[in-house]
Amino acid sequence: MEQELLLQLKNISVHYGGVKALDGVDIAIDEGEIVALMGPNGAGKSTILKTVFGLAPIHSGTVLWHEKPFVPVPHHVVHTGIAFVPQGRRVFSHLTVYENLEIGGFIIKEKNELRRRINEVMEIFPILGRKRKAKAGILSGGEQQMVALARGLMINPKVLLLDEPSLGLAPKIVAQVFDKIITINQRHKTAILVVEHNITSLLNIAHRAYILDKGKVVAEGDSEKLIKSNILENVFLGKTS
Repeated sequence: MEQELLLQLKNISVHYGGVKALDGVDIAIDEGEIVALMGPNGAGKSTILKTVFGLAPIHSGTVLWHEKPFVPVPHHVVHTGIAFVPQGRRVFSHLTVYENLEIGGFIIKEKNELRRRINEVMEIFPILGRKRKAKAGILSGGEQQMVALARGLMINPKVLLLDEPSLGLAPKIVAQVFDKIITINQRHKTAILVVEHNITSLLNIAHRAYILDKGKVVAEGDSEKLIKSNILENVFLGKTS
């Protein structure tokens, strides 16, 4: 069965003052894909996620959802079926794990459906079920990242945007986080657009990748092809023009 094209960025440029954060970027993600965004610091990776979620000022270009143009505005984007897990976890530390998940499901008006979604999400993250009454601020870094991922899943998104999900985590916890990303993708056919500096771990799970440098896409293709090429080395060593 052919995968459905969910999200496209066409010739997108984003300016912050006089700085071009993105310069004519084209990105596409199909249903059920894990797509990696890679490149050095300042390449524009996180700006792509913020653009999709309505947090970056689009100077020119078009964002399409199901091949129809739309203007990203955060609360509208959530209702559309796009969730964003930003860098740095950002849990509500004074609230319990359960309350954090309730906030993630703020668009769910029916209480029984909200409870059902929380229980469903906790099946993916059993540790959160055991710690549902714990304040999120006392959890370990890895557990807080699980809360952030679980909160992003509360709306049952068609596309999940992840910005540096392994940032600051120990290698063992990083492996657990990436296992959860695979589970989310496979269990719910959730498309995932992920920014990550842990290149090896990311390319091992991503179906395709875009390599960015200086606000432009300099290479794209399936992960295996990019692993075998020298484009990553060239970009990170500054050898691209």
